[in-house]
Amino acid sequence: MDSGPERKTVRVTIYNQPYTLAVTGEAAEVEALAHSVDQLMTDIALQAGNVEGSRVAVLACLHLADRLRGLEQELSDFRSEVGEKTRRFSFLLDEAIR
Repeated sequence: MDSGPERKTVRVTIYNQPYTLAVTGEAAEVEALAHSVDQLMTDIALQAGNVEGSRVAVLACLHLADRLRGLEQELSDFRSEVGEKTRRFSFLLDEAIR
């Protein structure tokens, strides 16, 4: 019986806190993501000054949520553009066939 993808343990440090994560994907990818979050939190802490870690984490989450919303909007715009071009090409193809 298949129990699903194999889980591996990955140890990362984010904002001076060690975490042991069980992952099913590539360990290197999780390590890279953790490094990105660590760097973001460190940068925010340097800009914000003397704030506690939970505030830095919330600000990092807000930053990532804003980035995600921007990417979702870009994807939506791209899909609309592709849909419009598909309709135009379909029309041109119909005209060429007639």
